[in-house]
Amino acid sequence: MNSLINYLSCGALWLGLAVKAPDLLRHRHDPYLRAICAVLALAGLCFLLGAPPTVGAVNRLSGVPNLAAPLTYAAITGYCAASQVLVVHWRGGPRVRRTARRWTLAYATVVLGIAVAFALGDAPVERRVDLDTYYATTPFIGQMILLYLLAHLTAVTVTTVSALRWARQVRGALRAGLTLLGAGALCGSGYSLAKLVAVGARWSGRDWSALDTAVSPVAAGLGALLIVVGVLVPLVTPRVSEWRRAARAYARLAPLERALDDLLVRRALRLPRPRFAAPATLLMWRRTSIHNALGHLDAYGDRDLYDRTRADTLAATGDPELAGAKAWAAVILDALRQEAAPGPVPPPVPGTGRPTAPSPDPATLARIADVLAGAERAPAASAVPRRRTTAGTA
Repeated sequence: MNSLINYLSCGALWLGLAVKAPDLLRHRHDPYLRAICAVLALAGLCFLLGAPPTVGAVNRLSGVPNLAAPLTYAAITGYCAASQVLVVHWRGGPRVRRTARRWTLAYATVVLGIAVAFALGDAPVERRVDLDTYYATTPFIGQMILLYLLAHLTAVTVTTVSALRWARQVRGALRAGLTLLGAGALCGSGYSLAKLVAVGARWSGRDWSALDTAVSPVAAGLGALLIVVGVLVPLVTPRVSEWRRAARAYARLAPLERALDDLLVRRALRLPRPRFAAPATLLMWRRTSIHNALGHLDAYGDRDLYDRTRADTLAATGDPELAGAKAWAAVILDALRQEAAPGPVPPPVPGTGRPTAPSPDPATLARIADVLAGAERAPAASAVPRRRTTAGTA
């Protein structure tokens, strides 16, 4: 069960790393992105190295019993340092670099202490699951265990307090991300607290190794899941919102494209539809097709019709944007009828030609599509038979 939790947690964290890797490649000098990727990479490495099968493989390949332990502790310490650097860069301020450097140096000292303590100690019996409690009273090895647990507890405590305190000052996706990050760090503290309690019990002669082998992995796995979601929420939310806006704009233009469909097919004006494309790409494809059709209809535009329709609608509604959209819709439908009629293109005469309004921008195209959608709904509504009422019926 521990192995499954470890590998699933590692996969979740490295999936988040894969999401951010393209941004890091494009902006490799951004310290904030480097800190995010370091947190995700090192946290996943901690779970990978801590899985019992991985522990056995490292010990067997190295020929050193329990070498996987200091490697895992070093990865955990590196993750702690990266977490602190991420919080520092997330908050910003005039002393970001100095504060980040101090955290890095502090945890580099912890890593050095772990290496020295393991070299001075003696751990000849391989323990893949319960090394922390088994060697808790062994000289130097016990100090190594205590050192990395206190470093981890310090890091997650500072991260929890900083993230939750800052979450009260912001709104939206950033607040949600900080809350999840703080909750994940708080769950992560359960990992070191459970192990510290188990180690303390071992010092007093009691056997509470279940806290070490059963409780701490679950706390660490849940914390990792919350942390990766918390880190990604503020980064993914703007992109998701952009996709939603593009999808809505794409769907909104459908009535206008339907009105132009016969022309687009007959004159081969529509580009091939992109496959498996993002909403923004599909929106650009639909707008391009519409503009191609409108460009072809330029010769059939009636300026007088545009002016009359716009003036009548403006007088009736007082809405200049709606008036312009209705005028464009009337001109487009009239031009489509003329273009589809047999015979050559008629020569321009006074009152015909391109409307005096500028070419429709994206917002105007959307309003024209709304007008055409309303025209489509009107006949459908009038075709629905009304229920007859009989006089005298209650």
